[in-house]
Amino acid sequence: MLKRITERLNTMPVDRIRPFGVEGVEAAILVALTREPANPKIIFTKRAEHLNSHRGEVAFPGGKWEPGDEDLLVTALRETREEIDLSPHQVQVIAGLPVNRTSQLMRVKPYVGLIEPDLVLIANPEELDAVFEVPVSYFLDPSNLTVDYFVGPDYALNMPCFIYDDYRIWGFSLVVLADFLNISLDAGIRLVYPDCSDLRPASR
Repeated sequence: MLKRITERLNTMPVDRIRPFGVEGVEAAILVALTREPANPKIIFTKRAEHLNSHRGEVAFPGGKWEPGDEDLLVTALRETREEIDLSPHQVQVIAGLPVNRTSQLMRVKPYVGLIEPDLVLIANPEELDAVFEVPVSYFLDPSNLTVDYFVGPDYALNMPCFIYDDYRIWGFSLVVLADFLNISLDAGIRLVYPDCSDLRPASR
């Protein structure tokens, strides 16, 4: 499986996007895969419950661009190190995924990187409650994609999600995940949004 993923991603360049230079409008994330040939795992984080925004949500490591970051790849690797203690030299970046925009219109650039399995990753308690991994095969089983009810400060919605242990992967993170799986493994994941009466493919 890992060989197939890397071969398919050969067509996706590691484009080192230059930032606009305005704080708060750009971010970058890392889709980190473990080097396990048959069934690599993807690294996720759970944002801390004490945060003011997106508290308790599952996300990929990464964050907002800051002055001093030469490009968005630097942002992704810097934020990943700050969040889960994964150093840039421990990551082999192999591809860049299409830029997506969040519901707040922030531009987010995802990068894909390979890491060694069984690294000790430590969640920064100032930002995260947990860091965890999920086998890629879990997301390829259509029966694991479900719909759940989400309540936040300004929303109450039924949304598509994967539920792994007690973690719910949904929203923007789910869109990026579906992009990655559709591009690298032809997973054919389609995201259904019941409250919007919308059936659409993952954003490309």
